[in-house]
Amino acid sequence: MRIVLGVSGGIAAYKSALLLRLLTEAGHDVRVVPTRASLEFVGAATWEALSGHPVSTEVFEDVAHVPHVALGKSADLVVVAPATADLLSRAATGRADDLLTATLLTARCPVLLVPAMHTEMWEHPATVANVRTLRERGAHVLEPASGRLTGADTGPGRMPDPEVVAAAALALVDPAPDAPPQDLAGRHVVVSAGGTREPLDPVRYLGNRSSGRQGHALAQAARRRGARVTLVAANVGLPALEGVETVAVETTEQLRDGVRSAAKDADAVVMAAAVADYRPEASATSKIKKSGDDPLVLRLVQNPDILAELASERLRPGQVIVGFAAETGDDGASVLDHGRAKALRKGADLMVVNAVGEGRGFGTTDNEVTILDRDAEIVATASGSKDTVADAVWDAVLAHL
Repeated sequence: MRIVLGVSGGIAAYKSALLLRLLTEAGHDVRVVPTRASLEFVGAATWEALSGHPVSTEVFEDVAHVPHVALGKSADLVVVAPATADLLSRAATGRADDLLTATLLTARCPVLLVPAMHTEMWEHPATVANVRTLRERGAHVLEPASGRLTGADTGPGRMPDPEVVAAAALALVDPAPDAPPQDLAGRHVVVSAGGTREPLDPVRYLGNRSSGRQGHALAQAARRRGARVTLVAANVGLPALEGVETVAVETTEQLRDGVRSAAKDADAVVMAAAVADYRPEASATSKIKKSGDDPLVLRLVQNPDILAELASERLRPGQVIVGFAAETGDDGASVLDHGRAKALRKGADLMVVNAVGEGRGFGTTDNEVTILDRDAEIVATASGSKDTVADAVWDAVLAHL
């Protein structure tokens, strides 16, 4: 396959040398088209040595072969990594003032742009508008990762790892028959799983029957679809997930702290954990003993409403918040009725409603859910394995991202 790898002038250009190696070792013929500014970071000699092709930045070099037209027309895939704010702006406005932007104008193959810049530049309204324009015109724009940037800055704007970019790029042209979509590539998602436990004393606790399987399935599905995943796991006795950052917690307060810390740079937060609404007002420092036939009276206080807090605060702009409503139904209302009320009350973007109890939901390997929007309208249903349900939830999340 003939691939054009465009490289614009950002510090992340060094990652594109690794990306180039991945693409060439996979058997593809790659022509590198750097911008003039990018050569301040990685020189032409590096690109020529790794690609086996000469490198140029200007439209007036090798004029006889009309490279500013020929490169784009002959390519099967164009990848620009990193794509700086300047490159995105020039591409969105149809500029053709160097070989790379001219190539983008003539390309009729899939185009993947991989932004990399400081958080303030990525979130600036001009960049947001340019990305929207490019996507509307059919370009694929990968979401940047979050993490350490140039200097001491940390946040969204980091170029995803070369392996993630290569997988996302090749999936646009020749996806493997059973390969999952890489539609969450470059995203950071936070998932909570399991059930919180509130200690009564050093031995006993108030808890619930959640196994954490659905939360685990959500984390695994997101990782499979290319996301960077943080799993905040409350009392989950399941094997660790490869490639997933896991934060182990026990109580609702600990879960709240873990989720809020991880969610500061997250694109989506899915609260699949079964969170205790109440905790003992005080936890005994030693085991509570029987006292004759007298009943034991426990005084409970409310725990913080983590989902409502996340929905109202939005720890980063555009963050998608998903809640779970595990309901049993009662004489006054059905499972779905209770789920609708919760959706309207909490303010989350999506509410995943499922029936629990009597061998359903908690502790089982399958699940059946109805996904509601913030207006309590049904947007999707899913049933089957918890993996199947997880993919349905991410499909719904993607519609909001």
